[in-house]
Amino acid sequence: MDLLRRENFSSGAPLEEKVGYSRAVKVGNFVFVGGTTTTTPEGEVEAEGDAYLQTKIILGKIERALKNAGAKLSEVYRVRIYVTDIKRAQEYMQAYSEFFKEIKPVTILAEISALARPAHLVEIEAEAIIGSYLVSKK
Repeated sequence: MDLLRRENFSSGAPLEEKVGYSRAVKVGNFVFVGGTTTTTPEGEVEAEGDAYLQTKIILGKIERALKNAGAKLSEVYRVRIYVTDIKRAQEYMQAYSEFFKEIKPVTILAEISALARPAHLVEIEAEAIIGSYLVSKK
């Protein structure tokens, strides 16, 4: 049996080490970016009350995490978006489309009752396959 190499990638956030999680994990040519919010390394929540800006900040963090693991945004094939107010879907999806309009990964937008902090409006996960490329834009 062939074993796949696993690498963990940190964003440097103190809780990653304290709690025991990684911003991203690379297994073979798969990259998994864990639930990402607008919490800063200092523990502050950025863009409080702004669903569009929180989404944009989070997707920027995800793009950096992918790059650190050797992947590109264009290699993302799955995105999961968890929100606390589905009525604001247009705000989340406006920011999302700025990153993924041409890439078109499979995506879910799901409303949940709460996130880790009350000021968090959105949390996003992403998965990519290094070396994948788009052959059809249908």
